[in-house]
This record gives sequence, structure tokens and C-alpha cells, in this order.
Amino acid sequence: MPMIYTLVCALLEKLNLDNENRKTLEINEKERLEKLREEEELRRFEGTKVTVETFLKWKAAFDKEMSELNKQVVDKTPKKTTGKQLFERDESLFTSDLQFTEGEVEVDESLFQDLDDLDLEDDEDDEYHPDDDEEEEEE
Repeated sequence: MPMIYTLVCALLEKLNLDNENRKTLEINEKERLEKLREEEELRRFEGTKVTVETFLKWKAAFDKEMSELNKQVVDKTPKKTTGKQLFERDESLFTSDLQFTEGEVEVDESLFQDLDDLDLEDDEDDEYHPDDDEEEEEE
């Protein structure tokens, strides 16, 4: 019997050690993976180190790209002249509307005959007096 007890105790001790080693390995592996993930996160936020040379190279490419975009925008804008430019080019436009103001203008009086039928009375509120508003503001 003492021999079986010794064997069981030795086996339990061995199983406990193996279990502890396995847990330690799992914890170490989790820590290693977490550390790798954090390093990857940090690498993602790191950019290209900016030096004078890299900045000047980027600026030259950026200026070239912007000048090309500006040319495209200028080409797309229509070449419409403004009213001021029209009058500066063609002085006949100064007098072109005078023909409409000279001479007699015919008025069709039949359009104004039924004005008596229209309700043109003021629909203002009889109780409203602007002087009342001023008095309320002063109080």
C-alpha cells in the first residue's frame, strides 16, 4: 500500500507541475502576442521621417500637382463676359434701351376697369399700435 501511495503522490506532483508549466507557457504566449500587436499598432502610427531633402522632394511634386489642377480648373471655367465688360467693349449698349422710353406708350385701360371689384382694404389688426410696443420695451 505505501508503494501505491508513493506512486499516486508522484503522479499528482508531476501532473501539477505539467499543468503549471502549461499555464505559464500560455500566459507567456499571450503576452508575446499582445506585445507584437502593440508594436504593430505603433508601427502603423509611425510615418516617414521628414528631413529637408524629403520635404523638398514632396513639395516639388505637390506644387507640380497643384499647378496641373489649377490649369484644369481654369480650362473648365466658362469664358463668359460680365456686364461691365460688355459695356466697355460695345458703347452702343448705352443707348440701346432708349428706344423703349421714347415715344408714346399705349396702355390697355380694360385691364384696370374691374378694380372696384377687388378687395383692396387693409387687413391690418385694429388693436395693434406701434406706440404700445415702445411703451412695453421701456418698462
